[in-house]
Amino acid sequence: MAKIEALLHEFWNHAEKENIEIYNEFSLQHELGMFLRQKLPGYKVQFERNISFFGIKAKCVKHEIDIVVYNATGDEKYAIELKYPRNGQYPEQMYAFIKDISFMEELKQNGFTDTFVMTVVEDKNFYSGRYGRNDIYRFFRGGEEINGKIEKPTGHVHESVSVKGSYRINWTEIHDGRMVYILKIQ
Repeated sequence: MAKIEALLHEFWNHAEKENIEIYNEFSLQHELGMFLRQKLPGYKVQFERNISFFGIKAKCVKHEIDIVVYNATGDEKYAIELKYPRNGQYPEQMYAFIKDISFMEELKQNGFTDTFVMTVVEDKNFYSGRYGRNDIYRFFRGGEEINGKIEKPTGHVHESVSVKGSYRINWTEIHDGRMVYILKIQ
C-alpha cells in the first residue's frame, strides 16, 4: 500500500533540498507528480483524470482529479486535489478549498483507497486576520472544523456543498514562508 500522506509531507523537504521552484498550481502539480513517480515505482501517476475513467457514474461536485495514483490491478487508487491561489479572492478560494474536500469525500465513497487535499498559500489573508462567527474565514483563520452544509459566500447564484467528515485546517510553514495544509479525507 502506497504511503501517499507521508510522501506529500516529504515533498516539501525534497523541493527545498533540490531547490525546486513551486510558483503556481501547475508547477505544484507537475513537480509533485514527478516526485510521486520517482517514489512509487509500479504505480501510475496521472494528471487531470476524469472520474469516468474509474467507472464513477455518480454526480460529483467536480469531474477532473488533479493527480491520481493507482496500481496496475486498480485495487489501490489515490486522489489528490491541489490548490495554490495567487490572486486573492479569499472567500471564493476558501469555498473552492471546501469544494475540494467534498469532492475527495465523494471519491472515497466511490472506491478510492485514500484521498487528499493539499493547499499552498503565500498570502497571509488566507490564514490570519479577523473573522466572524458565521463567515467562511472561521475555518481557515479560526480553526473551526469544516463540517456540514457550507454556503458559497459570494455571487448571485445560490450554491453550497456538503462535507460529511470533520476537518480542521492546520497550517504549516514551508521553508520559504509560504503556508500549506494537507488533509487526508475520511
